[in-house]
Amino acid sequence: MNLKHGSGILLHITSLPSPHGIGDLGPAAYQFVDLLASSKQKYWQILPLNPTEALFQHSPYSSPSAFALNPLLISPDLLVADGLLTADQALFEKSHTSTEIDYNAVHMHKNKILRLAFSHGFKQSDEYVSFCSEQKNWLEHYALYMALKDQHDNASWVNWPTSLRDRETKALQKAEKELAEEVAYYKFEQFLLHRQWSRLKAHCAQKGVQIIGDVPIYVEHGSVDVWRQPQLFKLDADKRPKFVAGVPPDYFSETGQRWGNPIYDWDKMQAEKFDWWTKRLTRNLSLFDIVRIDHFRGLVAFWQIPASEKTAVKGDWIKAPIYPLFDRLKQSCPRFNVIAEDLGLMTDDVIKALQHYDLPGMKVLQFAFDGDLESNPFLPHNYPANCIVYTGTHDNNTTVGWYRCDATDHEKWQIGAYVKHEVTEANVHTTLMDLALSSCANVAIIPVQDVLGLGEDARINTPGTTENNWKWRLLPDQLTQDSFNFIAEQTLKHNRA
Repeated sequence: MNLKHGSGILLHITSLPSPHGIGDLGPAAYQFVDLLASSKQKYWQILPLNPTEALFQHSPYSSPSAFALNPLLISPDLLVADGLLTADQALFEKSHTSTEIDYNAVHMHKNKILRLAFSHGFKQSDEYVSFCSEQKNWLEHYALYMALKDQHDNASWVNWPTSLRDRETKALQKAEKELAEEVAYYKFEQFLLHRQWSRLKAHCAQKGVQIIGDVPIYVEHGSVDVWRQPQLFKLDADKRPKFVAGVPPDYFSETGQRWGNPIYDWDKMQAEKFDWWTKRLTRNLSLFDIVRIDHFRGLVAFWQIPASEKTAVKGDWIKAPIYPLFDRLKQSCPRFNVIAEDLGLMTDDVIKALQHYDLPGMKVLQFAFDGDLESNPFLPHNYPANCIVYTGTHDNNTTVGWYRCDATDHEKWQIGAYVKHEVTEANVHTTLMDLALSSCANVAIIPVQDVLGLGEDARINTPGTTENNWKWRLLPDQLTQDSFNFIAEQTLKHNRA
């Protein structure tokens, strides 16, 4: 796949400004798309849209469903416009001028108003019935799972009564009958998300902006996906993980990253013709124009950690059936617009798989200056055209924050030596932006924090940590045409418009 030559911005929807405590699919999202278009940007890259949980600090990479969308993204303003709420009912009482999301307050607010919308304005419209029919394969299981989770005080399905844990037919039928109203409510949430997302995506298409979505490689043990099909994962007799996923020690962590997700049983996956993966990718390609698969190397070989281990230091590399899997995915998804997140340890087998399927990989400029200026693969003169260059990703510090807090004196000197001018804390973000946009990479993606020259306080995630992540968001006056003038000018200068 060769991406259209251009550039874009990385900004997750939760980080958009909003009077409702969290970025959503409402007016600010439309205004941001308009700003992208007026700044000559062709791409908007976001993080996964799946539901998030307090248990995992609302990480978009830890979700109770690989198919559902996050109800916290529903726009109250659009519910008012659709006549499902009054303006007074939609009002969020807390201050909306904070740069941090208060997830507890937001969850309480959204739950309250969505249940109001459900009770006051819900009807079996043709649009709703059609949505439920089209998405039946995952929607019915998800809605029942969420209703059961509420009934069991948010406990993981593995701790439910055995008959429900093991999905005995009579127990499920009884639950469906007893919880019919709650099941309908969770379908209603997903219907609202579908409608609001479809409208926003249509606006993007009208403005010539393509959406790059993100697919986490793994799912959570407590997810509906594992509850529904436990045979696809390496679990013990009590349906608990025998092994968990992660990565060995690397740039981000001396003890590696123990993610804790259950490992796929690839033999079972292959025996079922990779049906689950096919449905998952099909779903995501219907939501987004392009899909980035996170931790692509885990589909070639993955780091398998015994569940008893507390860190990711002890584990084994295990082969995955990348060629049978991707052959099947390409056959099932004719519009195979896939990007590979190929950061970290890239062995020959991973590189060969990328080349075999002509998948664009990623280059990160913050990684470019710690070694030799001739051979470092993250420096622009070493890029293949079929790649995407970033100043940094959601897992990096902002470029200003990196320069101020993380970069060594040697790295700072190397940047100046490479660009042949003095680089300072004041201009490092524009320096790396210009390097990205002037490179031969088909696509350059700039985190919005770097466009705005924001420091470490605007970092959205620090891998290997569990506190203060996924909370950052913009203030209403930060997304202006003036603040995007530099990237607009450089986009035109480097023929990316």
